[in-house]
Amino acid sequence: MTDWAAAGPLAIEAVSLQEVSLPLVRPFVSSRGRETQRRFWLVGVHAGGVTGWAESVAQEEPLYSEETHATLHQVVVAHLLPRLFAAPLAGPGAVAERFRPIRHHPMAKAALEMAVWDWYGRALGTSLATWWEGVRPEVPAGVVMGIAPSIPELVDTAGARAAEGYRRLKVKIQPGWDLEPLQALRQALPTMALWADANSAYTLGDVGHLAQLDRLGLGLLEQPLGPDDLLDHAALQRRLATPLCLDESIRSVANARHALQLGACRAINVKPGRVGGFGPALDIHALAYRAGVPLWCGGMLESAVGRAANLQLASLPGFTLPGDLSASSCYFTQDIIEPPFQLTAEGTLAVPAAPGIGVTPDEALLQRFSQGAVEWHRP
Repeated sequence: MTDWAAAGPLAIEAVSLQEVSLPLVRPFVSSRGRETQRRFWLVGVHAGGVTGWAESVAQEEPLYSEETHATLHQVVVAHLLPRLFAAPLAGPGAVAERFRPIRHHPMAKAALEMAVWDWYGRALGTSLATWWEGVRPEVPAGVVMGIAPSIPELVDTAGARAAEGYRRLKVKIQPGWDLEPLQALRQALPTMALWADANSAYTLGDVGHLAQLDRLGLGLLEQPLGPDDLLDHAALQRRLATPLCLDESIRSVANARHALQLGACRAINVKPGRVGGFGPALDIHALAYRAGVPLWCGGMLESAVGRAANLQLASLPGFTLPGDLSASSCYFTQDIIEPPFQLTAEGTLAVPAAPGIGVTPDEALLQRFSQGAVEWHRP
């Protein structure tokens, strides 16, 4: 494993936040609502002529998490930047310790912490996957399909994705849009790995209805109940043959430990931007790997910057399930790097081999999609 100390202490000279808005190819609909654009903060950590990059994952409304695009900005500026500038960092792991007094706000913390990791990777001239001893130069790609206007349209889209080479389809479901669309997909694509994602749309009272999913041979059912309902998830898992996977419920290493101890899931969706950054994500990986629980790397409709970060993490040995890691063209007509991410003939995405997360935002594209930028310098 690479020794981060070789890069020396990091005295951050400046931090920049650039607001970026990328239009989606088509509206993305889930039980939480409808999205037509991906709006995020592109974070830059600048020191010694090197810039580390990261992307925020908080959404505009507090539907997936209490954090939002606006609150993330407020917490970063008012509470996290002063701590980041307070003294040089001994390494990327020091960021979490520096932020520990601030309760919660894992997405805000992750936006800065992941940029620091990228800075160290670039300063050392090594990719994060190499640093962490990742084992996969390419990661099996899955694609997420939102709630469609009709079942025929859903089946057509799924067929097109399968023809492109995706190895796994994940379908958003909600009450009234679950059994029938999934049955239609299973009939149309009998051998395809098929998952369902409920985004907390059900309650334990729906157990009889959800048990009908068992006959469809789903690879997993993701987050059927509320984020805080670990006990109910454990009770539901005892009633279902379909493996449950937790997403919104896992916002920290402690959440993951409790979920595994309770038997609340048989797989975990790890999103570094959701759990506080790469450090906590690596700890969750170690915990689940020791327990023999499979992981996969989820997505938040990230641009290529967030996608590259997720690919670095998904190269680790515990990530044995296809993640929400798809080609740029699946969601955007234009991404913010050139060339954009493309699916290989084997249905995989290549883990970028360049230093850090392995990609750098294209300045001309940033200017095209930027909604404004601001920069803070060390006092």
